[in-house]
Amino acid sequence: MIIYLGLFLIIACSIWLIGIIHAEADWGGPSVNWLDGWTRLICKYIQHLPEQKINLPETGPAIIVANHVSGVDPLLLISASKRPLRFLIAREEYERPFVSWVFKKAGCIPVDRSGRPEQALRQALRALQQGEIIALFPHGKIHLDTDPPRKIKGGVGRLASWSRAPVFPVRIDGVTAQGKVFTAPFIPSRVVLTMGAPLQCTTQSMEECLQDIILTIETPTPRP
Repeated sequence: MIIYLGLFLIIACSIWLIGIIHAEADWGGPSVNWLDGWTRLICKYIQHLPEQKINLPETGPAIIVANHVSGVDPLLLISASKRPLRFLIAREEYERPFVSWVFKKAGCIPVDRSGRPEQALRQALRALQQGEIIALFPHGKIHLDTDPPRKIKGGVGRLASWSRAPVFPVRIDGVTAQGKVFTAPFIPSRVVLTMGAPLQCTTQSMEECLQDIILTIETPTPRP
C-alpha cells in the first residue's frame, strides 16, 4: 500500500510540475496555474495549434469572442493568450460534477440562460472594470457552419459599450471533433485561429460592431 501511495504521489507531483513549467499566464497561483500549462501542451501537441497569440493589451480590459465548434475551443483561446481569461458559460455546465471545481478556479462566470442572464453580464462588467479579460461565445452554444443560421447574442455589444473595452474576434478552424465536448481536446486536429481587427463598440455603432463580429467568426478560413 505504501508503495502504491508513493507512486501516486510521484505521478501527481510530476503532472503538477510539468504543468507549472509550461504555464504562461498567472491565474492566481500554482494550485491553478498548472492547468494553464497542460492546456497549452494539449493545444500544441494534440491540436497542433501554431505559435500565435491574440494581440491583447498587456494590461487593462478586453473582450474575446469566437465561434464555438467543440469543447476544445476555450483551451485554444487560453493557449492563444498570455493573460488569464474569464469565460461566460452556461450555469448547467458550470455546475457539472467533477469539473465544476476547474470552472470555479478559473473564475468562469455562470450564465443562467433560463432565469436572469443579466446577473452574469453585471459580474462580467465588474471584471472588465477591474482590468480583466472576458471571453465568450456569442452564439450561446456549439454552432457548426453546417447548422442553420443562429443569431449571435447582443451581450458582447452591451459589455463592450458599457466598459469601452476593445473586442477581439477570433475564428476557430480545423477542429476534428466538431460537435463533441469532453473528448474534443484529445482528438488530434490541425487548428488555425484567425484574428480579426480589434473593435470598439459604442451604443451608436452597436449594429455595425455586431456585424463585424459575425463576419470574422462565421467566415471560414481557407485551408492551405
